[in-house]
Amino acid sequence: MKNVDDLIESAAHLAEQGRSKGEIADELNVSRETASWLVERSSSGASATTTPSPKPSGGPHDIHVDWSAFGRDSNRLYHAGAAMADLLQKQGEEVDLTIGIEKAGAPLATAVARELDTDLGTYAPSKHQWEEEGDIDELGGTFSRNFAQIRDRECYVVDDTITSGTTMTETVEAIREEGGEPVACVVLVDKQGVDDVNGVPVHSLINVVRVGDDE
Repeated sequence: MKNVDDLIESAAHLAEQGRSKGEIADELNVSRETASWLVERSSSGASATTTPSPKPSGGPHDIHVDWSAFGRDSNRLYHAGAAMADLLQKQGEEVDLTIGIEKAGAPLATAVARELDTDLGTYAPSKHQWEEEGDIDELGGTFSRNFAQIRDRECYVVDDTITSGTTMTETVEAIREEGGEPVACVVLVDKQGVDDVNGVPVHSLINVVRVGDDE
């Protein structure tokens, strides 16, 4: 995707498939607010070059990350995961479980788990159920029973991007509620410059820094 019009078209296509706004946000690597804005514009038939609605500045302040060059090639994806695993190895911990945040974090976590020789678990965050404004905390996420369970284990947490930090925070809290202990988190791209989540260090291959005013 090269521009905002491409994002609006993609959001429209995903909405037509019955995807929730939370799933659209996850699929396009944008915030929930940005996903809502894109869906609303696609519904109105407006392009990014016309007079925008909602936000005072004409739209949400966000950065779209397209890492499909990794995602569509298993070899590239593995090497990306290996680089993420290298960041985690610096923790010097004996961890035997890697948790991937669905959907995009799961294949990356698979590569990390293979590189670090750990078991693999996955977590589906509550944002996948999110559709309209409201308390997303009431929805709740789930750990897949098809993969390794927490069982009071130390673990790493893997995702593709950090947009607001909400999903990573939710996952860390969910792991602790299951009796586990997250040792470190790792992502491909951090759009917020997050150093830690609830005391758990966060590592990223790429940090995005916005320069200039948001006006």
